[in-house]
Amino acid sequence: MTPRLAAAVLVAGLCVSLATGCVTLDVLFRAHLASDAPQVRECAEWYRLLDERVAAAGTRDAQDTRVPGFPYLRVSRLLAALRPAVLSNDAALHALADSMLTLDLEARRYEIMNLPAGQFPEPRDALQRTQQCGRLLRDVDLARPESRAALLQRAEVPDDYRDASRILGLYWLTRIPFAEGVRRQEEETRAAFRRPADAAGDSSVLRYAPGPGTRLPRAIVALLLKRAAENPLGVPTPSEDEAKELLAAYAPSVDGAQLAVYGHPAWTRYEDKVLLQLVYTFWFPERPPQSEGDPLAGKLDGITWRVTLAPDGEPLVYDAIHPCGCYHQFFPTPRATVRPGPGGMEEWMFSPQSLPRIADGERPLVRIATGTHYIERVAVVRGTDSLVRYELRPYGELRSLIRYAGGRASVFGEDGLVPGTERAERLVFWPMGIASAGAMRQWGRQATAFVGRRHFDDADLFEKRFGFDLR
Repeated sequence: MTPRLAAAVLVAGLCVSLATGCVTLDVLFRAHLASDAPQVRECAEWYRLLDERVAAAGTRDAQDTRVPGFPYLRVSRLLAALRPAVLSNDAALHALADSMLTLDLEARRYEIMNLPAGQFPEPRDALQRTQQCGRLLRDVDLARPESRAALLQRAEVPDDYRDASRILGLYWLTRIPFAEGVRRQEEETRAAFRRPADAAGDSSVLRYAPGPGTRLPRAIVALLLKRAAENPLGVPTPSEDEAKELLAAYAPSVDGAQLAVYGHPAWTRYEDKVLLQLVYTFWFPERPPQSEGDPLAGKLDGITWRVTLAPDGEPLVYDAIHPCGCYHQFFPTPRATVRPGPGGMEEWMFSPQSLPRIADGERPLVRIATGTHYIERVAVVRGTDSLVRYELRPYGELRSLIRYAGGRASVFGEDGLVPGTERAERLVFWPMGIASAGAMRQWGRQATAFVGRRHFDDADLFEKRFGFDLR
């Protein structure tokens, strides 16, 4: 089924008959609030009250997108991309709903933890109630054809570009000098990668590496991934402990300054498969000004490094951004063949360096420039020999941290931005449609192209740009 046909089927499913017309999502949820079944009515009221309290306290988590009319579900770009595959597969539809329920429950956990004291029952009790009610409402909605069709039609993630800004900023004209600026920056990056290794930067920087005891044989990884993908959606979903082991096994070494490191799994589609990715975000206290009035300077900076794995556990391609979504770079291995781009001014795929095949027991060494935190080159090393070990923390911790003044709060605001990390560059880059360009962002909220439209977590990001050898 083509994407256009699948979309037509989804929309058509909302219109149950000419007599009843199209059922709106608000009507569907109001039906739960007025249900004859007390449990359904009480659960709908629970979600209404929870949303009210979260909105009043400003603790909404922005990582995944809420599904309008289904307050117990959230959707990622990957899950949205899987919708056409579940149209004629009831088991896959239920698995998709379960995955969206899991995303919402995870977000609710952080939102509840971050509420002011006394707003709700004990967080553990509130989360348990949320879990119970989510499952109940899911079962009720999946039993109704009109609700299933509405769920699939609305489970989408809007892009992170502001069309109004692009219109007001005359994007079709202003993109021309911006595209030229992007090309100049890419040439400067290539020049930095061509410099001899001993001229790459400050020789006094320390090498940080993950802790000892992190080797996971490739054959074991392949078995783990195969077992983890044995579900109706074919999404390799390792357990929490397995994800921790995988993140440790594939973590890069880093030549750089003081840093804090957070990791989490992610996924991408490739043809009929879903591939596991491992994501590492290295945070630095600031990006100090490199000159008077430096528009790129500001509080907090970092590198987000990602590896995409083949089903046999071998890395296919690495890529990286700064957490603002800026400076997207790809580092393919011989198992990733670059596809031709569409041409024109659109930012497509910038690869300053390729890497050899990564053998079992090897890991990348990322050289990060002092001050700017630009990646200057990537090498491949064996083992984790280093003067300093870094601790790899779960990325979810950033969504609810203990505050010095008491209580808990997310590092990220309700818009997915880190408050206080604004850059002066936003005053120039706004015509490109990215809100507060240069500010640090939460996973799932990272637009990575000024010219064109591209997100770090687009489900088809790699499928469009590479041909993978998965044999």
